[in-house]
Amino acid sequence: MKKIKNIIFDLGGVILNIDYHLTSKAFVKLGILNFDELYSQAQQNNVFNDFETGRTGGEEFIEYIRQFIPSKTKEEIEAAWNAMLLDLPAERIELLKKISANYRIFLLSNTNEIHIEYFTKYVNQKFGINLFESLFENHYYSNQIGYRKPNAEAFNYVMSKNNLNPAETLFIDDSKQHIEGAKKVKLNTYLLKKGEDISALFLDKSLLKHHL
Repeated sequence: MKKIKNIIFDLGGVILNIDYHLTSKAFVKLGILNFDELYSQAQQNNVFNDFETGRTGGEEFIEYIRQFIPSKTKEEIEAAWNAMLLDLPAERIELLKKISANYRIFLLSNTNEIHIEYFTKYVNQKFGINLFESLFENHYYSNQIGYRKPNAEAFNYVMSKNNLNPAETLFIDDSKQHIEGAKKVKLNTYLLKKGEDISALFLDKSLLKHHL
């Protein structure tokens, strides 16, 4: 591997702890018994794709969900949708600060208007600052740039905006399909396995230890 100078991080499942099943359970509890058929981490229908690429906004998304559970409020639907978002360990923030002293680091996340509002409020309350603006040179959300992983356009957008050489750039994600998409644009990649923390990648496994 050529010397890595840049690192692009995924957010959910890599930096922010998440559990997709909690959102599924929450919607089942609200009355959408087939929610897993409407949405899954691996493959989403057009409504969710449009939401994550900014073609539709939060209000339109809520109305789409409400057709299945018309008696439920906006707040109940948002709470169920946000149930997958868990915590952000402080030690992970410290690790990112250390990494940023030696690398140009970026964030690329498939996300949406409702989740952004929720996790931005969470990190501001927990850490007192907008971490994503202070930690990363630039952060990119799919609904704001109009492209989502694993499509090449998402990766090319980040590389073009920041003049990144893919041979010198590492992409870290917990989704195999996103990793495969990154490989197609010649990025170096690392698939973070379930239960594996990024600290292991940078310290225990020594993949980049000699650069820190």
